[in-house]
Amino acid sequence: MPNLDTIEYANRITCIDTHYQRPGLAACYLVESEGEAVFIDTGTSHSVPHLLDLLEAKGIAPSQVKYVIPTHVHLDHAGGSGELMRRLPHASLVIHPYGAKHMIDPSKLIAGATAVYGEAEFEKQFGRLVPVDETRVIEAPDQTCIRFGERELLILDTPGHARHHFCVYDAESQAFFTGDTFGLSYREFDNENGQFIMPPTTPTQFDPETWLATLRKLTAFSPQRIYLTHYGEIGNPLEMANKLSQGIEDFAAIARASSAAPGPQRVAEIRARLNAWMMQGLEAHGCRLEAETIDELMSMDLTLDAQGLDAWLTRLEQA
Repeated sequence: MPNLDTIEYANRITCIDTHYQRPGLAACYLVESEGEAVFIDTGTSHSVPHLLDLLEAKGIAPSQVKYVIPTHVHLDHAGGSGELMRRLPHASLVIHPYGAKHMIDPSKLIAGATAVYGEAEFEKQFGRLVPVDETRVIEAPDQTCIRFGERELLILDTPGHARHHFCVYDAESQAFFTGDTFGLSYREFDNENGQFIMPPTTPTQFDPETWLATLRKLTAFSPQRIYLTHYGEIGNPLEMANKLSQGIEDFAAIARASSAAPGPQRVAEIRARLNAWMMQGLEAHGCRLEAETIDELMSMDLTLDAQGLDAWLTRLEQA
C-alpha cells in the first residue's frame, strides 16, 4: 500500500498531506457520505496521485466523488484542481465566483507564478495547471448549499486573506473547512499550552478589517472544530479566533510602523519584525524547539507574509 500520509478524523473526514514543500505544511480533505465523497482543497498537480491512492485504499471509485471544492485559487490549495477533475468523471468543481475564471483559464495564474518562481521552479513546485471545462464549474456565492449523500455543506464568502475565498461549514461535524481564513497552525508547535496560530498575509489581497469581520461571521456559528489547510484539525475555535484576530491587528501594526520605502528594503524590515513577533509568541506559548528548527519551518511563510504586507501598504499609499 502506498504511503498515504493521512489522518482519520471523526465524522468520515480524512486529512491528506498534499506533499507540498514539507510534511505537515499543507493538507486537503476527503469527506464521505453514503457512497459519495467530496474533496475540499486539492494541493498541487503533484498531489493528485496521492488523492487517487487514497480513494483506491478506501474502495471509493473516482465516479463516486461528486464535488471538488477549492477554498480559493492560490496554487497550494487549488493548483491540482484541473488534473483532479480530469480523473474524476462525474465531479463538479465548486469555486468562489471571483475564482471561477482562473480555474477555467489558468493562464494568468501560470503567468503570475512563473514570473515569481521561473519556469523550472514553477514546474517543480506546482506541476502542470490543467483548465477545468466550464460546463463542470459551479460558482458558489455566499450561502450556497452543496448536498452529497445525506450530508449538506454550506458555503460562506470569507474575504480578508483573499477576495476569492470561501469557507465550508459541515453541519454533521459542526466544523468549518477554512483554507487560509482561520490562519495557519502547525502541529510542530503544539504543546501542553495548546496550539499556536498566526495569520498568513501572503500577497496580494490582505485586508485586515474585512478579515476581522469574517472571523466574527465564522464564530457566530459556534463551530466545535476547525479544519485548516495549514494544518489539520484544531479545537477551541473561539479562543483561536481571538488569538488570530490579535495576530491580524499586530501584523497590520507592524507593517504600518515601517519607515522604509516600498519594495525589498521594506519587505526585509517587515520580515524581521514579524520574525521577532513570532519568536516572542512562541516563547510565551512554551515552544521548546530550537531557533534554527523554527526558522526552517517558518522561513517561507514569513517571507510571503512580509511581501503581502508590503503590497497592502502600497495599495493604501496609492489610494
